[in-house]
Amino acid sequence: MGRQARECSIANALEVVGERWSLLALREVFFGVRRFDQIVQNTGASRDILTTRLRKLVDAGVLERQLYEERPPRYEYVLTEAGRALHTVLLTLMDWGDRYVTQGPPPTVWRHECGEVLAPKTVCAGCGEPVRSGSATVVRADRWPT
Repeated sequence: MGRQARECSIANALEVVGERWSLLALREVFFGVRRFDQIVQNTGASRDILTTRLRKLVDAGVLERQLYEERPPRYEYVLTEAGRALHTVLLTLMDWGDRYVTQGPPPTVWRHECGEVLAPKTVCAGCGEPVRSGSATVVRADRWPT
């Protein structure tokens, strides 16, 4: 009998958004692209795969389908509160890709309303200080195996 994996928020989140086409579809919705055909075109995903991924994101409460045309019925995808909460995740993933994978200047940048380029940072919820690698410790939940 195999060992049972520990419960993990990262693993749980990856079940919802961890597939390539899910993340690329979310990227498009964050960029303001909400209609299926445009998302297909901009991601390069097949229609079948994208349909499955979008349905999963809707079922998970990350996206919502909204009717924008009645005849014939046509829908667009909008972010829910849970979807909007992924903004920092996508920014951080994009920042990592820009630094360590992409050759040349970043293909896309996000700018703050002040005009400056966004730089994702993790800060302490208590003191507001930036968290550096090695400055935080993991506290295991009681239910985690050692």
